[in-house]
Order: sequence, then C-alpha cells, then structure tokens
Amino acid sequence: EKDEPTGEVPEHVVEALAKAESGGAASEKVDTDRLTPHEGEAGEIQLRVVDALREVFDPEIPVNIYDLGLIYDVKVDAEGAVNIDMSLTSPNCPAAQSLPAEVKSKAEGAEGTTSAEVAVVWEPPWGPEMMSEEAKLELNVE
Repeated sequence: EKDEPTGEVPEHVVEALAKAESGGAASEKVDTDRLTPHEGEAGEIQLRVVDALREVFDPEIPVNIYDLGLIYDVKVDAEGAVNIDMSLTSPNCPAAQSLPAEVKSKAEGAEGTTSAEVAVVWEPPWGPEMMSEEAKLELNVE
C-alpha cells in the first residue's frame, strides 16, 4: 500500500527554499506552464497524462509532482507514445527509484497512451521557483 505524504518537508527541500528566498543562486527559471502544447489528439493525450501525473506525490511532500515542478516535459507522438522528462528534488531523494516507475505507470494508464518512457534529468536542477503558485501556497513559500 502506498505511503501518504507526511506533510513534513524534507531538509534538502527546506534548504533549497531558504536559499531561493535569501537570493542565493537559483537554478534557471522554468515556467510551470513549460510544456510545449501539442495539437489535436496528441494534445488531448498530453492533457490526460498531466492530469494523471497530478495524482503522483513525493512521499515526503504533500504536493503533487507536477505542481512541485518535477515534470519538465511531456511529449506525445502521433501514435500516442509518451516521453516524459522529470527531475527529483535532490539526487539523494528517497523516492528516486519509485517515483519514475509510478510516473511511467500513471502515464501509461492515461487514455490514448500507447507507451510511456520516463527520463530523469538534472538540468536545469530543480528549485522551489519551479513550483506552481498552488504548491507555493501549500508549502507556505513566497
């Protein structure tokens, strides 16, 4: 059975939040609307995949991984094959093995998807500025 988020923000995320708030070196800004929208059926599949990914939570943070800014891109080809670029809050993330597998599973379950591949990328590095406004409110981040 899947663990529910504890509601406690892990120390590495707290440190990243503090660094960003103090004007420390922030990673390159990535807009939360960063996905290149597809048209037609591919666009519909892309939206369904994003909706499915909003059901995936980092086990330590009570915010879904899409709003947390961990999904960098969702590409859909004409046959419905989905390629997802995602990151983690840190290379030492305890969910480093489970989150990509859960993302793949959720994406494959979205209507119209024929297959899904997930790549964990580290550029740009994740930072709190990548979170949606909703996620920032949930975690009390300015």
